[in-house]
Amino acid sequence: MLEQLNSIDQKAFFFVNSDLSNSFFDWLMPLMRYPAFWAPLYLFLIIFFIKEYKIKGLYLIAFLLITFAIADFVSASIIKEYFRRLRPCNDPALMGLVKVRLSRCSGGFSFISSHASNHFAIATFLISTFYQRWKWVLPVAFFWAAIICFAQVYVGVHYPFDVFCGGIFGIVVGYSVSKLRKSLVPIDGIN
Repeated sequence: MLEQLNSIDQKAFFFVNSDLSNSFFDWLMPLMRYPAFWAPLYLFLIIFFIKEYKIKGLYLIAFLLITFAIADFVSASIIKEYFRRLRPCNDPALMGLVKVRLSRCSGGFSFISSHASNHFAIATFLISTFYQRWKWVLPVAFFWAAIICFAQVYVGVHYPFDVFCGGIFGIVVGYSVSKLRKSLVPIDGIN
């Protein structure tokens, strides 16, 4: 059973990493991995929270940081260390087959993707917080997180199962912290 799942995961990986190769993705997907590319969006959110919600905006920022911290710490320091799955770009069995679209393959382990965990946690927190006010936040936030996940596979540092499970974990974290925030710090117009 595990061998079958691993085989499906590898086939899906090579479909994204090799079969979908094109010059536009070769340019864009490596950028999607780097904080300098997506940090302006999160900086905008921080400024927006403070401007729109004043003191309660600081609470939103604090809970957003808690969301990120939990997703990042648990995925990187606990789950990855427990499973210790090699990244595709570091797997000796796949040497020469993986198209690594970075200057070097990332260190550490592959399962689960911390990028997926972090961005889906943030996306879910934002959706749970703002969906009643702005319905568009759901497709936009999930699309953003999904593109970042796709990039992890495309550049060769994660298998699809890594980002899928990271995304699921992130959704659980984001939803849980959002529920906690709603019970501790209700904010008019966004609960």
